[in-house]
Amino acid sequence: MSVEASQLIKQKRMPTLWCPGCGIGIIFHQLVDVMAGAGLNHENSTVISGIGCTGRMAGYFDLDSIHTTHGRAIPVAEGIVRHRPDLNVIVASGDGDLTSIGGNHLLHSSRRNTNITVILVNNEIYGMTGGQTAPTTQPGSITQTAPAGSEHEAINVQGVITSNPNYFYARSTVGHVPHLKKCIKEALAWEGFSLVDIKANCPERFGKMNKMKSPGDMILALKEGFKINAKPEGLLADDEIGIITK
Repeated sequence: MSVEASQLIKQKRMPTLWCPGCGIGIIFHQLVDVMAGAGLNHENSTVISGIGCTGRMAGYFDLDSIHTTHGRAIPVAEGIVRHRPDLNVIVASGDGDLTSIGGNHLLHSSRRNTNITVILVNNEIYGMTGGQTAPTTQPGSITQTAPAGSEHEAINVQGVITSNPNYFYARSTVGHVPHLKKCIKEALAWEGFSLVDIKANCPERFGKMNKMKSPGDMILALKEGFKINAKPEGLLADDEIGIITK
């Protein structure tokens, strides 16, 4: 049974609690559009989220969903797909949730090639809890816990996924909406573990601390700073976006 995109959203919970201009809202609506276009609905799909700003996404879908404890979205999704392999199981959560306390689950679920799709909202900061340094925070970026700039290299999400024998890894940004939708569509169609690593903006925490003028400026910076590699052997440069599979 196909549905309109609006039917996948709990309209009574609109508007969302995300800050104006936040990239999470952009990602949510693109995910809804792609799911509707692919015929995903309350009978054949479920969305699982962890804790954090992105973790609220599961509650906005008008289908069975679970808002799990911090870092546990992936093992909950694995349990569901083991019991109901007929379902399309989607994890939508943030970089703090999936790559920090949930990093072990990300590593091993991708290694086991579990048939789930992970939508990773990568805004390089812990937004909901005040703007602390996250595993994805780039060196030099200012956070509440690194007021002089982060001293550490960011986690290589691509390396975690592509170290496995079989993989689907896509990288896109909220400044490249058609490309973002293509990545989500192909990830949902992939048999096995798939991950879409989406560079997103956090205007209220990251943006203000790093003296970025507006949400629009942050999105424009992503659009100008990342270039699509349509036929990548691998996304070798940090400013490349594209899809790599094996």
